[in-house]
Amino acid sequence: MNILKSFVLACIFSSSIYLQYFNISYLWLNSFIGIAAIYLVLKQTKKTLFFVGFFVGILWFWWVYHSFEYYGLSHISYFVVILIGLIYGAVFYIVGISSNIYIKASLFGSLYFVSILGFNWFKPQAIFANSYFDVTFIAFATILLSLSLVIQKRNWYYALLLVFAFDFSSLKINKPTLNIYMPQYNTPQDQKWKKSYKQTLINQNLENINYAINMGYEFIILPETAFPFALNKDEKLLQLLQEKSKTIAIVAGGLELVDDKYYNTSYFFHKQKLKIARKLVLVPFGEAVPLPAMIRDWVNDKFYNGAKDYEVAKKPTTFDISGIKFRNAICYEATTDKIFENLDTRYMVVLSNNAWFVPSIEPALQNMLLKYYARKYDMMIYHSSNSSENTIIKNSF
Repeated sequence: MNILKSFVLACIFSSSIYLQYFNISYLWLNSFIGIAAIYLVLKQTKKTLFFVGFFVGILWFWWVYHSFEYYGLSHISYFVVILIGLIYGAVFYIVGISSNIYIKASLFGSLYFVSILGFNWFKPQAIFANSYFDVTFIAFATILLSLSLVIQKRNWYYALLLVFAFDFSSLKINKPTLNIYMPQYNTPQDQKWKKSYKQTLINQNLENINYAINMGYEFIILPETAFPFALNKDEKLLQLLQEKSKTIAIVAGGLELVDDKYYNTSYFFHKQKLKIARKLVLVPFGEAVPLPAMIRDWVNDKFYNGAKDYEVAKKPTTFDISGIKFRNAICYEATTDKIFENLDTRYMVVLSNNAWFVPSIEPALQNMLLKYYARKYDMMIYHSSNSSENTIIKNSF
């Protein structure tokens, strides 16, 4: 019975992702469910919280198993999902280690700052991304304090404090004065990296660029690794793209090979000039193994056929199109604070390849997190993705 109860609580706590997945975006519903989820979590014992965390880990991250088939590791994919559940079970158990409601709330609030093995997609505060509540730490702490007082004092009067967690900001960001095109890509992951498919992808990209030019667009955004090879080594193609950039600004994902080191890169072509933006924050265990060198090398040899970690940029990159600036981000890094450092714009382009994880809720979780960061930093995000819907994400409701 305790396990069933924990599963139900985990479903409530995870419902914001699944509401996003089914395009149910009622602000009042997300607000109510978010408050209910935290209230119910704070009331549980550590034993119950272990199972809540176990199911939360699975409900949030079961989709990782999809990626293992592309590495020939399907036989361990379900073990990894169970391991994720156990890790988050332990995290929630620690939250409930004290019966003091204020200590429990403080430990739960500390999850605002926690990344497990460098992976930061578990953000409890992000469940309010599509709600009337603010997404700042102060708002999150206010919610925890209010609900703690309700539980401790057994008086719903303290719920009035939730008013101070509402988002009263009025900053609305207007769309940039550019005609922007984001073609929808649905390239299967098992096709994308085949050498025999390379020319097909190149032709597809050029056709989309030509279409955008003919339709009068000023800026086209192609997804992550739209060119799934070292584009900097193809001089003929680079020259062709630079030539087309006389008419239209182009951002396209591709790989970059420099001194036997690979970078996941955005290529920006504008007025026959090229600017390269290397990825700043790598996906843990997807692009880099966040472990000591000896263990990292063993993992790469054992599970990734000896592949090396990608290299990283030293700082974020901003593109300028006729005076309008866009901060560049590639998939995972768009959901980290680091990419938002030293902002000089309210606009961001995000390139993703979600073919690794579809069909699943991963794109819904990603969009929820992008909404969270858009609100946190007052940004408008243009998200161009392969195998999931392109979106424009605003900082406002």
